[in-house]
Amino acid sequence: MGTAAAGGGCGARRWLPWLGLCFWAAGAAAARGTDNSEVLPDSIPSAPGTLPHFVEEPEDAYIIKSNPIALRCKARPAMQIFFKCNGEWVHQNEHVSEESLDESSGLKVREVFINVTRQQVEDFHGPEDYWCQCVAWSHLGTSKSRKASVRIAYLRKNFEQDPQGREVPIEGMIVLHCRPPEGVPAAEVEWLKNEEPIDSEQDENIDTRADHNLIIRQARLSDSGNYTCMAANIVAKRRSLSATVVVYVNGGWSSWTEWSACNVRCGRGWQKRSRTCTNPAPLNGGAFCEGMSVQKITCTALCPVDGSWEVWSEWSVCSPECEHLRIRECTAPPPRNGGKFCEGLSQESENCTDGLCILDKKPLHEIKPQSIENASDIALYSGLGAAVVAVAVLVIGVTLYRRSHSDYGVDVIDSSALTGGFQTFNFKTVRQGNSLLLNPAMQPDLTVSRTYSGPICLQDPLDKELMTESSLFNPLSDIKVKVQSSFMVSLGVPERAEYHGKNHSGTFPHGNNRGFSTMHPRNKTPYIQNLSSLPTRTELRTTGVFGHLGGRLVMPNTGVSLLIPHGAIPEENSWEIYMSINQGEPSLQSDGSEVLLSPEVTCGPPDMLVTTPFALTIPHCADVSSEHWNIHLKKRTQQGKWEEVMSVEDESTSCYCLLDPFACHVLLDSFGTYALTGEPITDCAVKQLKVAVFGCMSCNSLDYNLRVYCVDNTPCAFQEVVSDERHQGGQLLEEPKLLHFKGNTFSLQISVLDIPPFLWRIKPFTACQEVPFSRVWSSNRQPLHCAFSLERYTPTTTQLSCKICIRQLKGHEQILQVQTSILESERETITFFAQEDSTFPAQTGPKAFKIPYSIRQRICATFDTPNAKGKDWQMLAQKNSINRNLSYFATQSSPSAVILNLWEARHQQDGDLDSLACALEEIGRTHTKLSNITESQLEEADFNYSRQNGL
Repeated sequence: MGTAAAGGGCGARRWLPWLGLCFWAAGAAAARGTDNSEVLPDSIPSAPGTLPHFVEEPEDAYIIKSNPIALRCKARPAMQIFFKCNGEWVHQNEHVSEESLDESSGLKVREVFINVTRQQVEDFHGPEDYWCQCVAWSHLGTSKSRKASVRIAYLRKNFEQDPQGREVPIEGMIVLHCRPPEGVPAAEVEWLKNEEPIDSEQDENIDTRADHNLIIRQARLSDSGNYTCMAANIVAKRRSLSATVVVYVNGGWSSWTEWSACNVRCGRGWQKRSRTCTNPAPLNGGAFCEGMSVQKITCTALCPVDGSWEVWSEWSVCSPECEHLRIRECTAPPPRNGGKFCEGLSQESENCTDGLCILDKKPLHEIKPQSIENASDIALYSGLGAAVVAVAVLVIGVTLYRRSHSDYGVDVIDSSALTGGFQTFNFKTVRQGNSLLLNPAMQPDLTVSRTYSGPICLQDPLDKELMTESSLFNPLSDIKVKVQSSFMVSLGVPERAEYHGKNHSGTFPHGNNRGFSTMHPRNKTPYIQNLSSLPTRTELRTTGVFGHLGGRLVMPNTGVSLLIPHGAIPEENSWEIYMSINQGEPSLQSDGSEVLLSPEVTCGPPDMLVTTPFALTIPHCADVSSEHWNIHLKKRTQQGKWEEVMSVEDESTSCYCLLDPFACHVLLDSFGTYALTGEPITDCAVKQLKVAVFGCMSCNSLDYNLRVYCVDNTPCAFQEVVSDERHQGGQLLEEPKLLHFKGNTFSLQISVLDIPPFLWRIKPFTACQEVPFSRVWSSNRQPLHCAFSLERYTPTTTQLSCKICIRQLKGHEQILQVQTSILESERETITFFAQEDSTFPAQTGPKAFKIPYSIRQRICATFDTPNAKGKDWQMLAQKNSINRNLSYFATQSSPSAVILNLWEARHQQDGDLDSLACALEEIGRTHTKLSNITESQLEEADFNYSRQNGL
């Protein structure tokens, strides 16, 4: 009651019950009943209308061991500051107070300290931690600070979970768990490797942020060692048990060595090949390689046979020189398999009159030397005269023959044309009735002759030997004359463009490799005997002459084509454009894991300029997926080096690549040599291989050879196999199939199964053959094949049935079922190609395009103009599955025309106009299907197109 009364007696003053003091509202002296130490200051300045503002509030603190902690508080302006802990006021004697002057505002700043001991915290038992709070007074009222908690710090000794040792394979993931001891504050964790701290910021492969665990994403050999978890807070440090991590490497086989030579020089023996467990070698307890390190197969070495002389022939009749001859041949037997040739002379001569040669009925020893010389002179002159007469008769006969059989409309004025090169020719108008007129319906003017100056493509001088006789009887049998206006005059050759497997001089800018020529029948035999010494064909070529109307150039059965759009070549100009495929050793050498996915295709001439991008279609063998492949387009420079043009997934305005499942369509501005390469991103990257089996009889009538090919799934690669098999007499025994070959480093196995046991047999250890992964993955040099030799028990066996299994270890498998007759008369023929790419490799003008020119103009006029509804060329591209790199089309003068060019390149086989019409109908720009256009409309459109272009 006394306390309450005292409080009530303060009046306008503020009462502090535990101090027993009253404060004047204006800050005057307080009433005091005790000594001066209990009295508050009597002069505390204060700004009217201002509550105390805390400059510094008490912070959370931890008591370490038995050391007290200090809490501080600072406010302005404040008449007084006191601490309140756990809801109770701290006695004034436990406060340490300081005052200072704030120079900026002129107000006094009060700062107060108190100490909290470990005993005070331990004695407190409440629902929450021990806490303290500041309360500051001013003449307007009080302000309270935040609550600061005070806790006793500690760290227990034992870890809740120690890390455990691990053995992991290389590139595997390592996770070491660590749960530190309980403590206040919570302990921080640090990892040590071999007593050295681990810094995860410097090594991206290591992560220590996930709940104190240590994670190594891909184990390396250098990650082996002893790992320790360190826990520490402000009280102490604790160390876990060490965990030993071992990173091991399982052994892997190296590639097989080449087969050794047969161990016997003659007869039946064996050959072997080996591999080592060094790719990689097992390490740190890794498993050793499984399987055999050595393989053996049987072999048969042909025994050498030395040659032996036949018996001497009969003596020849006696010659005027009184000698006769006899000969013998080294054919009993002839030398074979490296045997020695016969020793001695193959010809002998001797006097046939025993020295009594008769001349003019006189013994030889009685004839004078002068008479012998006279007789020899007479014989010599007689022979020369007969030769002159024979030559004159031959020349006259040939001349008369040529005049009587001359049906050609060309007179070759310069005889040097027969030796090749470029000459000037005078072409006179063809006589009436000539069957070789370019236009038989057009009557010639016999009074007019025109002279055209231009190059003529003749046989290379290397072919002169084969032309000497045939050219006399077949003059100018295969000559193409090019005039300055690029008009082709073809003599005795169909007017359409031809597909040539050989090079013609002057047609292409590069070297000529020619293996064929016109031959007279009697020269055919020696020529065929020399075929083996001729150079092999290194490239396929085709050519055509194109003008302002554009056209299409196709390499039959290769999947390679070139589309020259209308208007790409300026008016009144024409170019002879060529295209070739390299079939020899590729000039593009792969770097690292990069592989060649397409043939090397060259188009030219390189100095030709086009006003509209042309479309080049190149086949590829990749199973297209952006997740597994990174595919690049590369171009060969003039220095022979290859440089990257773009990645298929890149955005570019210089060119455009559209990747279809089996071909890549490229829009380009310059000619050159191009190829596609791929870099596998994962082991799931797949190359598509075409597997096929061919068969033929061997030299031994009882043996039958099977050849199994695994080539890139491109038409040109399979065409090379077909060409080789035709030369060897091979026959396709089963429809080729597709094999998905993964880039997982596993090899390819080819096996012959289910051979009829009592009809056929195969040599031991040869029924299964294995091809290393690298040989298959980079098989862009020569066609990969394995040969199997089967032997019949009796000649009466004419049917063969078996299975051929081609499979990748831990991958795809294909079965080829062989059911054939080994006799050609009974064998069922399987076509090599389902259909020809084009009957005419070069097509020019409107007929080369699927979309009529008038319809094409209307589409471009409609879609090149932007629409408020967005139905412009971008919608046309989207409806034709062109969804990326649209910035390329935006840079073109007519984006819709370029999109339609790309559509023409993609649909050169089917020409599916109905799908294009459906796309247009979906956009809403047209309601008429292009596929329903009648033939009369198409002809009218082509006629209008020709009339507009002056045709």
